[in-house]
Amino acid sequence: MSDDATPPVRLDLKGLKCPLPALRARKALRQAAPGQRFIVECTDPLSTIDIPNLLRETGDFLEGQESTNELHVFRIRRK
Repeated sequence: MSDDATPPVRLDLKGLKCPLPALRARKALRQAAPGQRFIVECTDPLSTIDIPNLLRETGDFLEGQESTNELHVFRIRRK
């Protein structure tokens, strides 16, 4: 399992349109070790729906989500 002291992997998905942010996040999660953390940054407004839905499908954890102006940031942990 990944150590909490390990910094999260940052996925810069800004500028990508649906469904690309969710597809790229899914690919990164598939390749990740259990417990690996991610910070996913998106500008697509649909990512606020797509990323949580993706995590419900995969069983991974949404540890936090913030939106400011056009930036949507998700803190995710691999199951």
